[in-house]
Amino acid sequence: VTGFEEDIKKYLNSNIEVAAISSGTAALHLALILSGVERGDEVLCQSMTFAASANPIVYVGATPVFIDSEAETLNICPEQLEIAIKDRISKGKKPKAIIAVHLYGMPYKIDEIKSIAEKYEISVIEDSAEALGSTYKDVKCGTFGDYSILSFNGNKIITTSGGGALVTKNIETKKKAIFLATQARDEAPHYQHSEIGYNYRLSNISAGIGRGQMEVLDKRVEARRNMFHFYVNLFANLEGISVFEEPNGDFFSNHWLTIVEVDKDMTGGISREDLRKHMESENIECRPLWKPMHMQPVFNEYPFYGTGIAEEVFKNGLCLPSGSNLSDKDRDRIEKAILNCLKK
Repeated sequence: VTGFEEDIKKYLNSNIEVAAISSGTAALHLALILSGVERGDEVLCQSMTFAASANPIVYVGATPVFIDSEAETLNICPEQLEIAIKDRISKGKKPKAIIAVHLYGMPYKIDEIKSIAEKYEISVIEDSAEALGSTYKDVKCGTFGDYSILSFNGNKIITTSGGGALVTKNIETKKKAIFLATQARDEAPHYQHSEIGYNYRLSNISAGIGRGQMEVLDKRVEARRNMFHFYVNLFANLEGISVFEEPNGDFFSNHWLTIVEVDKDMTGGISREDLRKHMESENIECRPLWKPMHMQPVFNEYPFYGTGIAEEVFKNGLCLPSGSNLSDKDRDRIEKAILNCLKK
């Protein structure tokens, strides 16, 4: 475990500390606790994300307040974020933390979010579960938050089967995270506990797998980005389907998943669902984007601030096969299936 933590720290190339945890979700739970979030507090959370970004808010008894996306990165919207902060403060509920996500490996607008967080003195928890290998202004994602989290789940760029990491700014916070992750056992010859702890530490066996995976991380990122460029070339001369890409040179995405938006008014009436179902009939799995949290049955009664961008992208967006191990034969089959659908 110690070696894996050092490997991650070296890769991130930053003045940070790393605690290896059993999952990204567990790491996020610990980040909320270390941020001082308690029962009755409010936490601002990007709506366009996987449920694991929001669930830990409820674990600690806090209230999630969901924020819409902006169009360039599909991540948390700085404008709506500040509107939400001002409104919550006016209601006597200053939020305790902001959870910002690098969706599908695309960095969020880090400078803008950091500026707002500092203005209102609110901690940022950077959800970098999908963004290992991504950078913003040549700095690795996973190092920008007051706390940052990584995931090594089976579907990520690299995997320990199940696992994650909490990235902190100093060794004292790392030690506190590990203390909480190992059942909060006090120093004593007997088993003594003064705080509630959790069974969240990564195992040595999983960490050993992770150390091997770190050796191929850059190759995995390259493979994902090659799949992205494959789709850019495929759709270059096709009307109605746009590949989601970095807004400018400051952003470097690992393109964990390549996503497209389908405009049926320009494809001859072929919708996102038409394309998805056609690919499914060819035994090629594609998926809609994450359904925004404020649209989820379990979260739809919580506050939301936005203009509908996340809802629109969910309606028309599609995640395409992006695995690091896809072969030329696989790509030929994907291309044929897509073209056959669009020709209909």
